[in-house]
Amino acid sequence: MKKSIIANVMPEETRVAVLEDSQLMEIAVERSDSGHLVGNIYKGKVKNVLPGMQAAFVDIGRDKNAFLYMGDAGRQAACRHLTVGQDILVQIAKDAMGEKGPRATISLTLPGRYIVFMPTVDYIGISRRIEDEPERERLRQLAEKIRPAGMGVIVRTVAAGKSQEELVNDMAYLTNMWSSLSARAKRIQAPALIYRDADLVVRIVRDYLTSDIAEFIIDSQEAYTRVIDLLKYTSPELAGCVRLYEQASGPDNDLFSRFNIEAKLESLRNRRVELACGGYLVIDYTEALTVIDVNTGKFIGNTNLSETVFQTNLEAVAEIARQLRLRDIGGIIIIDFIDMAKAEQRSAVLTALELELKKDRTKSNVLGITSLGLVEMTRKKARQNINGMLYDQCPCCWGRGRIKSPATVVIDIKRELRKLNKRPRTGGRLVIQVHPQVAHFLNRQGELKRLEQETARALAVEAAHTLNPELFSLLWKPD
Repeated sequence: MKKSIIANVMPEETRVAVLEDSQLMEIAVERSDSGHLVGNIYKGKVKNVLPGMQAAFVDIGRDKNAFLYMGDAGRQAACRHLTVGQDILVQIAKDAMGEKGPRATISLTLPGRYIVFMPTVDYIGISRRIEDEPERERLRQLAEKIRPAGMGVIVRTVAAGKSQEELVNDMAYLTNMWSSLSARAKRIQAPALIYRDADLVVRIVRDYLTSDIAEFIIDSQEAYTRVIDLLKYTSPELAGCVRLYEQASGPDNDLFSRFNIEAKLESLRNRRVELACGGYLVIDYTEALTVIDVNTGKFIGNTNLSETVFQTNLEAVAEIARQLRLRDIGGIIIIDFIDMAKAEQRSAVLTALELELKKDRTKSNVLGITSLGLVEMTRKKARQNINGMLYDQCPCCWGRGRIKSPATVVIDIKRELRKLNKRPRTGGRLVIQVHPQVAHFLNRQGELKRLEQETARALAVEAAHTLNPELFSLLWKPD
């Protein structure tokens, strides 16, 4: 499998796509004004403590206070007896979303190339993607040897096969950073930013660029130079896969168009996702969870109904796993596979789903199938997903996906006119200002004449293209 990373860098926005055999698998977007906070460390001030919720709100100097769930901090002494006005170091674990402020944790992490340093907890972890037991044990012993006493480390996937010297150097860099941050935190007055996480390009190098990446193409000279300089220090053996894209003349020769990524990005707005077999998925977002429905569509199979359903569900599994990564869907996810009568088929689909999700860097958990045949799962949610970042709610339906029909709006107009009929009359003509679709409905089949007869008023309809299809205005105009 050929894996590629494609980076489109502009002053206002950076977009990074991950391709596997030319298929778009992941997309990350970061804007200069997006307010992305995940990974940032703040010296905050406790504003409110809620013992009944095991939570506190911490002022970090932003528009919204950060929510600190004390259960996340385990038995850490710093979180046992929080008081209003107390200074505390917190790291943002989840960006603000909707009406909710950012979520913070007291378990600080500083990611390096091979190690994630955890200065506030006593812990050793090895990436679950390293499956070779002797290598896991070697890295565990090495981590125990190089970590500062009482502090924690997580050994990252890219550390597999690396020498002790490479991990020691990474550890030294991170401990020096922590010393600098600690000193700054003691000097500065809360609330204040103590540490800002790296930008998207650097995070991609740090978190994604491994030996299985065939090419990393960047269309910015400045970003390209930064990546090469960073790799000289961290992983010089990977510098050869990085190249600068020099755009040819013409509107369709920019980097994302060259790899047909722009068109694929547009499809992320669609609820419906087609499957190669003729079936399809329908993806719906709600405040609480995401629902994915699987349908056979045009697929009729070659054997029997049971096998057709099973094959559709199996194909849906791979596409569902891809869409979760591509759209960065997090939180609670419910999957409504097509009903399968055989227990072994249900088990095979669940197993296939778990295997596909192992390819995903973001942690997920498949909980099983309910009595209604729905698959329950969760996927870690740290930031606003791609749809939330790129698109606003529709100003007509405000995200409901439905607006009043012209017939419903006309009934609303009739209801308002009947109220007006009970008030003292004034001279002039009453103009009904509506969207053109509603105007067409009013003018057809003598609807307006019937309204004039019922209300005993002179009425006129005025089509306003800029008016919300659900709204109308009643205006008096002199004769």
